[in-house]
Amino acid sequence: MDVSQDTLEQHDEGEPSDAGESQAPGERSRGLLEYLAEGLVEDPEGVSVERFEEQDGTIVLELCVADGDYGKVIGRGGRTAHALRTVVKAAATGTGRRVLVDIVD
Repeated sequence: MDVSQDTLEQHDEGEPSDAGESQAPGERSRGLLEYLAEGLVEDPEGVSVERFEEQDGTIVLELCVADGDYGKVIGRGGRTAHALRTVVKAAATGTGRRVLVDIVD
């Protein structure tokens, strides 16, 4: 495990890296999305991520940011939003669950 991944896992709880293994499926992806979004926006306090589970087991993460920050998380031509979705999906590959990221206002 590299240092950057260890740092991500310690972001919210300040606990050692094995703490992420006991989290509910999708919770690690939720924390990752929140961490990445907070680094992109001007108002990190305005970032919130809600987690929902659909009947088929798909995990939906809804990202909300402050009004002036939507352009920063969407990016030019949607490139930043696409990159966020790609990274979160890649982080969830070991869970066996599908993860969707929605940016809502």
